[in-house]
Amino acid sequence: MKTTIPTDVLSAAIAAVRAKSPLVHNITNYVVMNNSANALLAMGASPVMAHWVSEMEEMTAIAGALVLNIGTLDDKWIDGMLVAGKAALRRGIPVVLDPVGAGATSQRTQTALKIIDQCRPTIIRGNASEIMALVDASVKSKGVDSNASSDDAVGSAKQLASVTGAVVVISGDTDYITNGTDVYTVQGGSPMMTSVTGMGCTSTALVGAFAAVESNPMVAATAAMAVMSLAGERAVACSRGNGSLQMNFLDELYTLTPDTL
Repeated sequence: MKTTIPTDVLSAAIAAVRAKSPLVHNITNYVVMNNSANALLAMGASPVMAHWVSEMEEMTAIAGALVLNIGTLDDKWIDGMLVAGKAALRRGIPVVLDPVGAGATSQRTQTALKIIDQCRPTIIRGNASEIMALVDASVKSKGVDSNASSDDAVGSAKQLASVTGAVVVISGDTDYITNGTDVYTVQGGSPMMTSVTGMGCTSTALVGAFAAVESNPMVAATAAMAVMSLAGERAVACSRGNGSLQMNFLDELYTLTPDTL
């Protein structure tokens, strides 16, 4: 079943992020830290990019949401993610997982599955290959890029959601958001967005901002993906290439209001 969230519900979520400015704790990869932090600021949220395992308990305790992104892994970062994720789980703080590169190596896939098992993320967002690899270990991805379309991964996303209890988001030409039963879709954006590194990671960070203020994770994830799509479309319309797109995308996020939808 495909359903549509009323625009006023999504607009209310945007207004809530603007009004509450939630603190989003990101344990994310160093390729996208600046991009993700600036996108959160443009949206009205407050980012913190903390990785030191010794402060994970305290930092997570003051956050509205925790984002775990496995793009650049090492053992210490994994330890920090697990400590923070467990702390968030105990406190009822939403956890958003981005399984970057799952399917590229067995270590990445197993790390993502370990985080899912021990931290019970509220929302999992990935591209088609990453989501499929979390269900079927034989699926391979092209590094951090997908070998499949988002349409191909809907069945895997529903299965993953049913098994984990998380809302699962597949980003692609069409974004799919599912709790295992219902499926919401977001269409839009632009192929040019794939030429800017970290756009997927940025969407995960924004999912964290919306999850911090919206108790329904389906609504939170859909609002974040709608914002990404709309800001991307508007930015592409006034960009000459991927350099200006990156700048214009932040401007579009910054000027986006609840009425824009």
